[in-house]
Amino acid sequence: MSNLDALPGMTDVTRSHAVPEVFEPREVPLGGLRAMRVERVLPQRGLPTVGAWCFLDAFGPHDVRMRVLPHPHTGLQTVTWPLAGEIHHRDSLGSDVLVRPGQLNLMTAGRGVSHSEFSVSDGMLHGLQLWVALPVERATMAPAFEQHVDLPVYGGVATVVLGTLGDVTSPATTHTPLVGADVTVDGQVALPLRPDHEHAVLAMTELTVAGIAVPRGRLLYLGTGRAEVVLAGSGRAFLLGGEPFPDDLVMWWNFVGRSHEEIVAARAAWAGADELFGTVAGHGGARIPAPDLPGVRLAPRRRRAAQPPEAQ
Repeated sequence: MSNLDALPGMTDVTRSHAVPEVFEPREVPLGGLRAMRVERVLPQRGLPTVGAWCFLDAFGPHDVRMRVLPHPHTGLQTVTWPLAGEIHHRDSLGSDVLVRPGQLNLMTAGRGVSHSEFSVSDGMLHGLQLWVALPVERATMAPAFEQHVDLPVYGGVATVVLGTLGDVTSPATTHTPLVGADVTVDGQVALPLRPDHEHAVLAMTELTVAGIAVPRGRLLYLGTGRAEVVLAGSGRAFLLGGEPFPDDLVMWWNFVGRSHEEIVAARAAWAGADELFGTVAGHGGARIPAPDLPGVRLAPRRRRAAQPPEAQ
């Protein structure tokens, strides 16, 4: 999915010395003036990543069409996880597939890839689009695409989309230790966590998480040091987690890098129709143009330091 914000603003929050913390999404358009609306959950000001997860859009449920023309990516993996409706994915690697609820599309951009996403028909569309930042040693790897069906389930309640939850591991390719799991809650569910990893839970319906009431669409950040999280209620949630990401990332439009210069070079390559990003078939050359760069040097998004109790 394309991030159509050239400078995607982040909700300004003051991070507490303690966890958990609840973060609110912001609504942004996807696809122009008559766009479908999405709720941008990550990044947040002060919380740019959860593990290697660096971007999360939740869309729907809407009776709407998704029409996202070819656009580029670098330095990340895109994770498409539909909950309702079908999405047609095409990319510059030659992939031409449908992704349906319960199926995972995973595209590794590496040094550069482009793709398009269109809903198949009118009707209900609901799902998640996430990005995973690639570690610096993999950031310029060759691009790749994979699709997975029949993903493994932990404890009969959590589909392991990416990474490992407890003793269950997804077959999808990852490049840092992490977890992404779609959790069905009917009563009370206890999920194992790695205490050395940080975690967060997106409440896709109103739920109680770690003893805190979390409204629909909010992200509860849990921090590190937990061996378990308990979810209660009736509904659905998405668990994110991973080894705390060591790098400060420069994120602009659809690119993830480590410096202003990396982003400028990626934009120039897309604007100049460089072969780096290839061509997505089936669109007659139509694509999303690169927005103008801001008139300032792009800076990394850094995690806001915790505040002592007396400073709150």
